[in-house]
Amino acid sequence: MQASTVDTPTAGHCGTIFATIELSQKTWLVTLHSPDRDRMSRHKLEGGDHAGLLALIESIRARAALKLGSAPKVVSCYEAGYDGFWLHRLLSAAGIANHVFDPSSIAVDQRARRVKTDRIDGEKMLRTLMAYLRGEPRVVRIVRVPTLEQEDARRTSRERERLTKEQTAHTNRIKALLRLLGMTVGNPRRRDWLTWLVKQRDWQGQEVPPQIMAEIKREHARLMLVREQLDALVQAPADLTPAVAQITERSELLLRLKSLGPAFATTLTNEAFYKDFRNRREVGSYFGLTPSPWQSCGIDRDQGISKAGNPRARCAAIELAWLWLRHQPDSKLTQEYRRRTLDASKRIKRVAIVALARKLIVALWRYLTTGLVPDGAVLKTAKV
Repeated sequence: MQASTVDTPTAGHCGTIFATIELSQKTWLVTLHSPDRDRMSRHKLEGGDHAGLLALIESIRARAALKLGSAPKVVSCYEAGYDGFWLHRLLSAAGIANHVFDPSSIAVDQRARRVKTDRIDGEKMLRTLMAYLRGEPRVVRIVRVPTLEQEDARRTSRERERLTKEQTAHTNRIKALLRLLGMTVGNPRRRDWLTWLVKQRDWQGQEVPPQIMAEIKREHARLMLVREQLDALVQAPADLTPAVAQITERSELLLRLKSLGPAFATTLTNEAFYKDFRNRREVGSYFGLTPSPWQSCGIDRDQGISKAGNPRARCAAIELAWLWLRHQPDSKLTQEYRRRTLDASKRIKRVAIVALARKLIVALWRYLTTGLVPDGAVLKTAKV
């Protein structure tokens, strides 16, 4: 028998205006439910029109205040995505209780061809927001919004990653052009490489053709610019904000462990360990390394890791797990991996390395929060 939902209002929020914002670059669709009316209303705004959004909410609040006798509270939400968190800070500064939803955690229709429009998504988010405020457990996952200083401090590692990819692309392009002529490549990242290239000859004793040489010079100029920008990122900022100081401190703690270099330590702290996790489950979930079982009646199988977390942090964790096996052979985690994969197949080893990465990041999180070094791990300053 289905329970009646007539007398199950959103506790403590009967006089509240609920608003959801469906964001896109061109338009914003605002779906509202006001206590002075018994139906939803929809309003379309131009993308990025935050002044119009605040004016719309204020007009709805003023209309409801005339009927209710007091100004109602406003609760809003939107999905985390392209626009980041500036809108959350704007709404919070305006006195609006805003929530940022994890888009993958919102329940959707399981039909093979489900209907999806901005109108339907807005209504679905509105019902999800009401259910969340009603106290329904796990109806949606709320994103923890970082501070502006924390968000700014993590830009260094992401810019370094992008510049490293550009450096590799320019280098590979130069090598490909020279391979067309069957010539030696040398090291294009040297500043005097063009002087060296002028002296080189192909199999016929001919120099590099003028058009290819012009293209190579342009590629090399862009390569040198990327290398200059990479060198500039190495220099620490003169004024350290509290967020940057905290990230720097945690990076230095990670650098004390063997197998962690500056790149890994910076990436892990900028992408994950700047957050304050409450337990190990939150750590594994943020890295996307938690298992995804599929159990129904007689079906019981593992679908692998969820991959629902931070992809940059997850990639660094998997690479770090392989380095941990090499540089920390006496640690408890390494010995457990060796016992598990003794005479095992490659598939079992791949599964085991993911489990090792999950246990390793939890151990590193405990090391940063409690100072407890992982069992058997060797510090760089220790005498072996």
